[in-house]
Amino acid sequence: MPSACGLACEVCGLREQGFCPIDGCVPGTDAAAKEKLEKFTVAVGHPCFILECAIRNQVDHCTRCPEFPCEIHYQQGLYSEKLLDMIRSMRGKE
Repeated sequence: MPSACGLACEVCGLREQGFCPIDGCVPGTDAAAKEKLEKFTVAVGHPCFILECAIRNQVDHCTRCPEFPCEIHYQQGLYSEKLLDMIRSMRGKE
């Protein structure tokens, strides 16, 4: 199942590299989202900004948010800047 960022944790290279300390994430609208965010925050010392934003904006996946791609995605480096620019252009956000 895709997480809030839109990636499937099972195939996420960032998780394999230890970037994400929680055992899989959830969509931002999932009942366990706040608990996952808390576990991440305790483990890393700061929240997962993508999951935090998805919870705040009440979207399951960032790609469903009208603000996507936002500055959080550019800062987190989950997607390439080139891909984010292309999506931004396609959505008429230039």
